[in-house]
Amino acid sequence: MINFNGTIVSQDANILTQNRAFLYGDAVFETVKIINNKILFLEDHYFRLMASMRVVRMEIPMNFNMEYFEEQILSIIKINQLERSSRARITVYRNDGGYYLPLNNTISFLIHTIALENTSYSVDQNEYEVDLYKDFYVTKQLLSSIKTTNKIINITGSIYASENGLDNCILLNDSKNVVEALQGNIFMVLGNKLITPPISEGCLNGVMRKQILGLAKKIENLEVVEEIISPFDLQKADELFITNVIKGIQPITKYRKKEFKTKFAYELIEKLNDSIAAV
Repeated sequence: MINFNGTIVSQDANILTQNRAFLYGDAVFETVKIINNKILFLEDHYFRLMASMRVVRMEIPMNFNMEYFEEQILSIIKINQLERSSRARITVYRNDGGYYLPLNNTISFLIHTIALENTSYSVDQNEYEVDLYKDFYVTKQLLSSIKTTNKIINITGSIYASENGLDNCILLNDSKNVVEALQGNIFMVLGNKLITPPISEGCLNGVMRKQILGLAKKIENLEVVEEIISPFDLQKADELFITNVIKGIQPITKYRKKEFKTKFAYELIEKLNDSIAAV
């Protein structure tokens, strides 16, 4: 028997009592965007998930290839009639058993879906204000670059942003350098340079980050670099924007007392939509 919210019930009545994702955050996940029954950036998502599973020493089933990954996501998309535009999250967790030391490294997975409005990426034209979140810091290590279900920094940071009337917050690492935003990677435009922190600083190895770097490197007279960004550097920037697979590009219009342009973000979103249409 267990006590669930003050009621004594059978342990069998609650599936969370042995679930390692719930008990220990022993899980990794991917969030993908589907447009017209196609998973965007399928290969990048699949290989990042496989890399994440290897990092945390999960056993990858022999049948868990990219075709299986795609088939499992699209099957539930079809059942839910969300082929036009939707997001799906696949969470892979180690199976029940053990405490910190698992009894085995086999896995199960869960996929759930949500409808989206648009079939292409667009830029939000509303004001978007951010500030630093300094209550907790991201560590510069490999685990910070993968998507695990331990997102307590992002959660507390989101609460802080809400309490202070902010749209987002910028996370710092243990060297007090800029890492990323709460919901995506961060980019800075300074003159003819596009800068984003390197993965070694502790930022997520973002799928949209990879697409933006690739598109930007094709733009003439633009230097694209991965280098350390300090909080002071942000106030010198011409533009700041955040990237993730669901939103695409989110321009930052205000950081502290400085307001920013959004011209380059609009140019990039057009190139991003063109690249998707061309595939």
